[in-house]
Amino acid sequence: MRRPDLPAPMTVAELVQYGPLPGVRILGSTGRDTQVLDVRIVDRREALDDLRPHTAVVLTEALARSGWIVEMALRKAWEQAAACVVVPETAAVVHPPGALADRLGVPLLLIGGDALEGAVRIASAVSRPDAGRTALLADAAQRLAAAGPHVERVLAALHAALPSTSLALTDPVGGMLAGRRAALDSAHPVRLDVPGPDGHPLAVLVADSRSKEAGWASTVEAVLRLAVPPLTAWAATRRLAEEQLDRRSELLLHQLTHPSEDVDVAEDEDEQARAHVRAEAAALGWPLAGPLIAFALRPAVVAEAGTGPAPGPALRALWARYGIGGPLIAYEDCWVSWRSAAVGSPAPDPEVWLRQGEAQLRTALRAIGDQLPLAGGVAGPAGGTGTLGVALADARAAAAVAAVPGSVVRADRMGPAQLLSALPTKALRRPAEVVLGPLLAADRDGTLLRTLAVVLDQGAAPSAAAEILGVHRNTVAARLERIRSLGFDPEDPAQRLPLHLACRVLLAES
Repeated sequence: MRRPDLPAPMTVAELVQYGPLPGVRILGSTGRDTQVLDVRIVDRREALDDLRPHTAVVLTEALARSGWIVEMALRKAWEQAAACVVVPETAAVVHPPGALADRLGVPLLLIGGDALEGAVRIASAVSRPDAGRTALLADAAQRLAAAGPHVERVLAALHAALPSTSLALTDPVGGMLAGRRAALDSAHPVRLDVPGPDGHPLAVLVADSRSKEAGWASTVEAVLRLAVPPLTAWAATRRLAEEQLDRRSELLLHQLTHPSEDVDVAEDEDEQARAHVRAEAAALGWPLAGPLIAFALRPAVVAEAGTGPAPGPALRALWARYGIGGPLIAYEDCWVSWRSAAVGSPAPDPEVWLRQGEAQLRTALRAIGDQLPLAGGVAGPAGGTGTLGVALADARAAAAVAAVPGSVVRADRMGPAQLLSALPTKALRRPAEVVLGPLLAADRDGTLLRTLAVVLDQGAAPSAAAEILGVHRNTVAARLERIRSLGFDPEDPAQRLPLHLACRVLLAES
């Protein structure tokens, strides 16, 4: 019985992964999780007849030069439950018996350097398994200290310390920042958050090791933790630069859409200032030549203070992946973007362009909505930067009434339904129930409430309401008779507004 306070024996895979063997290659995909308890140097063929279980069998260079001896060693190791066979790579045959090693489940290790030196290294690692793991961590720490707070250098140091592992750094929503994309395709990756000062992740470190042996994932995670401080410093610096750019972009957009009205400024100085603003905006890649279509994005669910990170960084990352082009700028109470028509193409038809923009923004918001629920507004087209401010204001107003996550409202299509949807439903729910009390008491399945709301949306036109509800016009007429019998007339000007408001409040709640 092994004492529980002793470190677990080292496996064949760990001998390769922790690096006690120089330039090692391992052949055979099975048997790598076998524990190694002893080392046996074999310089005579007869010694293969007397092996102990869980032994690393090291063949000398002279003996390993014969390919059939290597095959015999693999078979003898299998018969006697040895852990692995180790041979110098310089003495290995041109076509080493990897298939046999795979079939028998006995790994074949090809090492660089002298066999006796390799045996000493294995014996040292086997006798003190924690020393091998500690050596790996010490090597990783030394490499990371030399790398400093530079993401590419940090990942290069990790790859050097963990040669069988692919690593990548992503933003908090999974967007690739640096490293190898193969790490993101792993079915069982090791993930470690790179936290900021507020505890919320600035980035995520992802590792995928080709080794699936038990315990190796915890070792990889221990190495990754050593990389967290320099990556935190890098990510914090990057976040600070982004926030500074955000503030500068918001000020620049205000200057672009609100030219100076100071009468004391000379005309030539004012023109120079406008030219400087336009040059700076052009340097950021902002579209400036009209026509321009404007977009606004607003959180559809208001988070309580302190419940999570600011949505700005996550939204920028998601917009870069799923957005429809153009800058994304925090502007007053929401985020705004805009884009121009393709360079050299004729001016698009305004209606067609707005319809396309609405559909594209809706698609983008639905893709983003799994992680950040948003509603949006579309407006324009603006003739240029001189009227862009108006278009952005219109888009923000449209986004304000797009209360449902993923929904998009066009500024030129805002109607009573959209305006009423933006009302504070919690405060108005009880008054709405009082107004519609008799109808609610008779309406078991909500059909009458839904019909009344749609009829009011359509200006009391039964035919249009029937088309939206998907029923026959006579069905709508019959429902309206029932509604009128309860004391509600959608054609009465005195009742129309309170009825419409009450319907929308209750439907929004449901």
